[in-house]
Formats: sequence, C-alpha cells, structure tokens
Amino acid sequence: MTRELAVPELSLVVLIGVSGSGKSTFARTHFRPTEVISSDFCRGLVADDENDQAATPLAFQLLDYIAGLRLAAGRLTVVDATNVQPEARRRLVALAREHDVLPVAIVLDVPERVALDRNASRPDRDFGPHVVRRQRDQLRRGLRGLQREGFRTVHTLRGVPEIAEVTITRTRLYSDRRDEHGPFDVIGDVHGCRAELETLLQDMGYQLIRDERGRPVDARCPGRRAVFLGDLVDRGPDTPGVLRLVMGMVAAGHALCVPGNHEHKLVRALSGRNVQVTHGLAESLAQLAAETPEFRDQVRTFLDELISHFVLDDGKLVVSHAGVIEKYQGRASGRVRSFCLYGQTTGETDEFGLPVRYPWAQEYRGRAMVLYGHTPVPEPEWINNTMCLDTGCVFGGRLTALRYPERELVSVPAARVYHEPARPFAANAQAATAGTIVRDPEVLDIADVTGRRVLETGYLSKISVREENAAAALEVMSRFAVDPRWLLYLPPTMSPVATSAQPPWLEHPHQAFEYFRGEGVDQVVCQEKHMGSRAVALICRSATVAADRFGAAGELGQVWTRTGRAFFPAALTAALVDRLRAAAEKAGLFDDLGASWLLLDAELLPWNAKAGQLLREQYAPVGAAARAALPAAIGVLEAAAAAGRDVGDLLDRTRRRAANAQAFTDAYRRYCWPTDGLDGVRIAPFQVLASDGASYQGRPHAWHLAQADRLAAADPNLVTTTARQIVDTTDEDSIAAATAWWIELTGRGGEGMVVKPAANLTRGRRGLVQPGLKVRGREYLRIIYGPDYTEPVHLDRLRERQLGHKRSLAQREYALGLEALDRLARDEPLWRVHECVFAVLALESEPVDPRL
Repeated sequence: MTRELAVPELSLVVLIGVSGSGKSTFARTHFRPTEVISSDFCRGLVADDENDQAATPLAFQLLDYIAGLRLAAGRLTVVDATNVQPEARRRLVALAREHDVLPVAIVLDVPERVALDRNASRPDRDFGPHVVRRQRDQLRRGLRGLQREGFRTVHTLRGVPEIAEVTITRTRLYSDRRDEHGPFDVIGDVHGCRAELETLLQDMGYQLIRDERGRPVDARCPGRRAVFLGDLVDRGPDTPGVLRLVMGMVAAGHALCVPGNHEHKLVRALSGRNVQVTHGLAESLAQLAAETPEFRDQVRTFLDELISHFVLDDGKLVVSHAGVIEKYQGRASGRVRSFCLYGQTTGETDEFGLPVRYPWAQEYRGRAMVLYGHTPVPEPEWINNTMCLDTGCVFGGRLTALRYPERELVSVPAARVYHEPARPFAANAQAATAGTIVRDPEVLDIADVTGRRVLETGYLSKISVREENAAAALEVMSRFAVDPRWLLYLPPTMSPVATSAQPPWLEHPHQAFEYFRGEGVDQVVCQEKHMGSRAVALICRSATVAADRFGAAGELGQVWTRTGRAFFPAALTAALVDRLRAAAEKAGLFDDLGASWLLLDAELLPWNAKAGQLLREQYAPVGAAARAALPAAIGVLEAAAAAGRDVGDLLDRTRRRAANAQAFTDAYRRYCWPTDGLDGVRIAPFQVLASDGASYQGRPHAWHLAQADRLAAADPNLVTTTARQIVDTTDEDSIAAATAWWIELTGRGGEGMVVKPAANLTRGRRGLVQPGLKVRGREYLRIIYGPDYTEPVHLDRLRERQLGHKRSLAQREYALGLEALDRLARDEPLWRVHECVFAVLALESEPVDPRL
C-alpha cells in the first residue's frame, strides 16, 4: 500500500541514510533537480571529483551556502547526504531555524546487505564494508532522538519495498492563505468589549446569529469575511461573549483569527500553568469561571490552535497581532510566533514601567500590507503600508476595523472606560521611538534605489532596473532634479508607430490604427502633438496645502521636465504655478474634484524654452553650415556645367541637399519664438494625473481633455487647448478622415499627433496596451533624422529601424508611472512613490535609439 509523506511547501528536507541506501534515487524520484543539493555534487564543484573525501569540509560549506540562499528565497530545499552523524544534522537544523523554516527528516533505513551490494556495483565506491557498518550504527543510535534534535516532522522508511511505495505530498503552512482574496474586514483588539464588537459588525453589514438564550454565536455578511487581530480577551466586561461570537464565526467560516499575547497567557492559565494574573487576566478568569467546563475547554482548544499570522490575497495582505517584518512573513518558527505575539522590544522600559517597542513599521519595506494591533493608538495611520488597528476600545477609545481592499476605516466609540491604561495613548507613539533612532518614512534613503532592483506593479508584474542604470539615475537625481517632495511622477517615453512602407512616409497613421485594432481597441483619440517639452505640473490650492501635504513651505507647487529638472528659475516657476493655480480655481477644478492639489501632464511651449542650448549648439550650426556651404557649391557646379562638364547628377543632388537644409532650418524654427518671463510661454495640459486620494488613469481621454479646455478658457493667454479627433478603428471612413486631418496638420507645420486608446488605461489581447503611439509628420522628422533623411537611399535604410525595445521601454515606464500615481493616491510614504519615479528615470539609461 502506498504511503503518503507530508512535506511543507517551504521546508528544509534532510535525507538520512547510509551510503547505498538510495537517497539520490529517492531525491530524483520525488523532487525537482533544482531542489536537491547533493554533498557528492558539491565535492565535484570544489575538487572536480565527487569522491574526493579530502574536499568534504569545503563541499559542506558550499552545500550550506546554497541551501541558505534557497531558503532565504522561500524555496523548498532537499539535502542529499548521509547525515547519520548528529553534528551534521545539528548544522542543518540550525540552518532551518536561521531562515525560519521547518526542518523535515526522511530516513531511508535499508538492510546492511542491500547497501553493501549497491556500493559494490558502483566502481566509484571503493571504501570497505566497515564504513557502511559504522554509518548504520550511527543511524540506529540517532533515530529515536531526531525530534529532540529539532526536526518538526520525521518520516522513517524501513526496507526497499516501503521506500519504493512512497508518495510525497506538499502541504501548505497553516499561515499560507494566499488563495483567499477577501474582501476582508480586519478588526483590532476587542479586549472583552462585546457590545462594541456587535455594533461594529452590524455597522459593517454583518447579521448577528443568536442562540436560544439570545447570545450572539455567529455573524455573517455575504461576500465578506472578518479577520480578528487577537487580544479578544482580558480587561473588558464580557470576554466569554466575545469568544463565543468569534469562535462561532471562525467555525462557520465567516472569520479568521490570529492570537494575541493575552490569548497566549490565558491558554497557559487555563492549562494549569503558573502565570502572573495581571493585565486583565483576572477579569477573564473570573468571567470564564461562571461558564461551563465544556465551554472553558472549547476556549482553551480554540485559542491554543490559533496560527501566529496569515498571508492572504496572493501575499498582498498579512495580518498578525503585533505585526510581522517581511522576512518572517509566511515562515514558521518560535521566533516568528514570538514576534507576531509580542513584537520586538528595545530592552528598555519607559516611565510607566512598560517595555519600549521597537518601531519595526518605521523601517518596513515589504510589498505586503500589514495590519496589526497590540499597542493602542489614538488614531490609526498608515506607516509604510502598515497600520495599527488597536484604538484602545477597552480604555475608552474606539473599536476599529479596516475594510480590505477598500482601505476604508470603520469604528465605533467605547461605551465607557472599562480599564484605565497604564500608559496614555499619546505616550505610545513617544514610547515606540524612545531611545531608538528610526527612519522618517518621508526621508529618502539611497538604499531604496541603488543596486539591481525588481519592482512589482499592478500593471506589469516585475520590472527590472539594472545596477548601472540606477547609478546613472542617482547622478541625475542628486545633481539636477527638483526637490524630491514635489517629484511624484515622471512621464513615460512614447514609442512611434510601426515604420510605414508607403512612400514618401516614414511614419503614417494607418500603422497606429492597425496596432490598436489588433489589440481589440475599437475607439482611439488622436491628439495634436504640440512641439514643445513634456512637462509635469503639481499645483496646490494654497501654501498651507503645500506645506501640510508636501512639506514645502512658502511654495505652491513645481513644474518639471520628463527627467525631473526644473524648467525655469524659482521665481519664474512660482509665477507659472500661481497662474495655473488661479486658472484651476477659476475653472472650478479644485471644487469639482474635491481636490486641494492637482498633478497635470502637459506640454510646455515653445521648444526653445527648455531646448535653447540644444538649438544653439546642435541644430542651428548644422543649418547654418549647410546654408553657407551648399549655395557656394551649387555656384561652382553650375559654372562647371556651363563649361560643358558632366556634373548634372551632382548638381541635382546638391540642389536637393540645399533645399533639404532650408527645410531643416524652417522645421525647427517653427517651434521657436521669443519669450520674456511668462510672456510667450504656453502650456498645453492633456491629462489630470492625480489629486487628493485619487488617480485618474481610469477616466477616458475625453474627460481629461475637457478639464484642459476648462483651464484654457480660464487663462487663454497661458493655457493652450489640444485639438483632437475620435476615430473608430473598424471604420474606413473614420480612419480616412483622421488621416486627412493629420496630413493637413503636419502640412502646415504641426509636429504630428499621438494616437491613444479613447478609454485611457486599456488591457488588450496581449496585455497592457501602449498608452499612446506618436505619428510624426514628414517635415518634423527632418529635425530628428537629419536634413537629407527624405532621400530614397536614407529612407530605405531608416525603414529597417527596430522598435521592439522602444515599445517595451514605453510599456515598462508607463506601468511604473501608473504605480507611482496609485501609491500617491493611497497616501503611501514618499519613498514608496519615489521608488517608481526613480525607476522610470533609471530606465531612461537603457540603450535605445534616441531618435525613436
């Protein structure tokens, strides 16, 4: 009969058996090759000979190192070695404990003759029978003590048939509830306040279920599940009532519950252990004494079986009583359980005689949201994607829940003070940092952005940033960027359309419509592309808002380039921001959006407002040199032709080059004009990126452009509207009309247009759709590719350009920008927002043709 062995998904599996017991065969049969680390293989790596026993010490150092890396990464790891010596096993148990995973022993106990015969059949096994006998003797002596050595699970297989009939079942850790996606209602410390708990549940839409005596024994809300953060007991007026309700909800599948330190102590007391009856335990014991022995037994069993923490919703949410740092999430050890119950202390006590808690949340950098209780606070607040929900109900505060994923707080006030706190609420925050240097979550740290990094977004799962690109971004950020408190977003690069094969075009609208139609996007918006410089503007309604929300006293906002640099000196920037603020106020945008600040994506004109140096040092010299040299060359060639020389082809080519040079000069001059202060400066906003608590990528582009029109109407001397057309990608007439519009637009000197999904953020048949494709006009491209790019020989070469990397880059930067806006809307700390902004700038260093 097949025997099933349970192995936790995250564990260190130690195979134990004499040489020849079949460990390597067993490992190959039941585990992936990458999961198995063999001592023989490690000997081969360090000595080029798997049987070189002199290399054993180095081989085991390597084995431990590889195993440690796998365990740190959360990978099941199997050690294939004899492991019959107690010291070898102790080393591996210590390694498992170091990484807070469960050590599992699988013993392969075969008869001595089987092992000897197997070794005899292998020419590389040249040791004598005495070695196997010694190993077998060590194995026998150690079998009974494996659990005492620290192995959580021990599977002993005796004989070849039993080994052959085994199957391995991988089991989840009890804390692993990643397949449960909620929605959840996470409730802070109750401490026996049954009436407040009932009110809170009913306020959140739960229906209370009562027994024949009218006591609540369950509560249910279709489609939702409650999660209790522990400390249900002690101090309050009705610990049994709270337990009866929570136990009923958990038994019915309507709730989850993790233990608190008060439950841990109560279990010990109910089990007859000697504990100090303090901190409200006396009240619980007295109240439970009035209940039946059966109920007390149920309580003890329920509390004793509670799991230290839960990892929920694909790892996006973690709940525990006292919180849990990232490296403990989803792990199992006494150290993890202790942290979840008690947190971490600094070793000091405060003036109230209570331990000072180490402020782990201040330094938390994990991806998961962590919700916890334990230390009462006057008001819950987000700290690095963590929140304490213990608002001191039993002390006369409130009972609080957070609705997930909505991130909505719900609370009810305590009916009265049931227990006087040893430490006032206000002192908790001070005690949390007493004697400890902690990091302000709004202060940026170089460690957050240096080195190779992998960022996870809600739009593309993993985006890698190379170490060298991060270094380049750090150089730009530290030397040239605006104050990082303003720098909350960088716009993505934009890919051009696929290259047109239709003469005389290099880019044509048909390729844009074809791309979006292929992605299942039926409606797009074509927006006039202003030839200026991409700009992001953050404007605050008042200086108070700027100071309170962004920490920038005496300012109203900032305007920056797509690489994070200021466009203008401080005084001119302040004037521009104030004009934009006044326009938004006059247009009613602040009121309509319920906003105290606005983040706008725009184009700032003229081109020379930012690119003056580029024009003077690169474009103008090219045009001037060509206009000076080519007419003279034409004169010489005309004289040669008049003299009967055969220079006709060369003369025609030189005349075309002269015309191209003039067209080149005319092209860039169209986008330049003089400015004096703000006189002559124009800004063309085309998207409202974010405001208080909201990001707007889900709003259609028509809505965004309508808000821009309102700004233009409020200040037409500063704000420019963006011409646009809506196009049905499945309608040839609609496509033809848009194409004619583009030809007319570029024919009179316009740069071109950007084609975007009308709905804005869109997922297509192959994932995230490009946010926009630029279709640039024939004459504008002369600036990009040079005066003579329209010559057939050059056009043929340019049609070989590769766009794959550019499109990938645009998509990654777009996803990072959206993630930054989402984090900003959730009021996450600056370092979390800046992580995405910095990554966008780092990706700008990737090698890609700058002309695309």
